[in-house]
Amino acid sequence: MGEFEKKLAEMGVSLPDAPAPAANYVPYVQVGDTLYVSGQIPKVGDTLVKGKLGDDMDTVSGAEAAKVCAIALLAQVKAACGGDLDKLKKVVKLTGFVNSTPDYDEQPMVVNGASDFMAEALGEAGRHSRSAVSAASLPFGVAVEIEGIFQIG
Repeated sequence: MGEFEKKLAEMGVSLPDAPAPAANYVPYVQVGDTLYVSGQIPKVGDTLVKGKLGDDMDTVSGAEAAKVCAIALLAQVKAACGGDLDKLKKVVKLTGFVNSTPDYDEQPMVVNGASDFMAEALGEAGRHSRSAVSAASLPFGVAVEIEGIFQIG
């Protein structure tokens, strides 16, 4: 077990198998030392985390859903690195899409669920640039979708 996975274990997190794509795309593409990971949606066990922020879901619950997305992103990175998460050098950028009502304005706090998790789990390697945007709807009615760009080596 590498250093990143030891830290995750200390946090009570074990990475699931990398989720399979839900449509006609690949889960990640590597170009040089840059890894582009497709958007990950929040799934706990076999259950999708669904909801619309500002309607039937609050910001704290949305942030938890974003954390679930971040865990799925790391599972994809681990798969891309042949099972060795310690090949991850840097989280470069996260883009978070938040299923929210037109008047909801706490998208940054929702996506903090992923950003805070990355920083806690990966230390300096987890600090990243980011965007947090509203979406009128997301696939399958999920609350959040997050994609990422990573440097690996």
